[in-house]
Amino acid sequence: MSIRVLLADDQALVRSGFRLILETRDDLDVIGEAEDGREAVDLARKLRPDVILMDVRMPNVDGVEATRRLSALGSPARVLILTTFDLDEYVYEALRAGAAGFLLKDVQPAQLVDAVRVVAAGEALLAPTVTRRLLDHFAAQLPSTDPPPELARLTERELEVLTLLAEGFSNAELADRLFLSETTVKTHVSSVLRKLELRDRVQAVVLAYKAGLARPHP
Repeated sequence: MSIRVLLADDQALVRSGFRLILETRDDLDVIGEAEDGREAVDLARKLRPDVILMDVRMPNVDGVEATRRLSALGSPARVLILTTFDLDEYVYEALRAGAAGFLLKDVQPAQLVDAVRVVAAGEALLAPTVTRRLLDHFAAQLPSTDPPPELARLTERELEVLTLLAEGFSNAELADRLFLSETTVKTHVSSVLRKLELRDRVQAVVLAYKAGLARPHP
């Protein structure tokens, strides 16, 4: 079954470029294009894409607000934020709003394809170095707060998994680090998300930074 992709960007040339890249793959199908966030939300409701490539800076309704609206509607679409700047002030807000990750617009074609497949599979796109820099940058600006009481619901192992998630480790890396099978790691991650009532790994990372489990790198 093909992964259904919606493109949301106010620049027609950008949309055309992404379409050309994605449609060369047999498992990816671009089902629509939106010129702004409002149109993206409308098309997402009508076309039910698996993944939305969402530009941050668009007229009328920007990518952050569009992501927030999709989350409020309970849309199953996974939002992959696109930005020109590696420390875009809006990207952190998009992650908090429910985005599954983000990429720079100068991403290589193979990386774009891999990113769409990763988020379609339910994973968060946390691996790129630029994501770590963004999280570090904004974590330093977060106000000091008491740890969320929900953390008390986690076992010691689950707290360890959450802390390592915030460091950007994949399931395979977590398994190696904790001497566990990937299946067991996936079970722990699912338990963490369920107990903390989080949508995905990105929201888990944001919570970990806010709770002080992870600290900005020097």
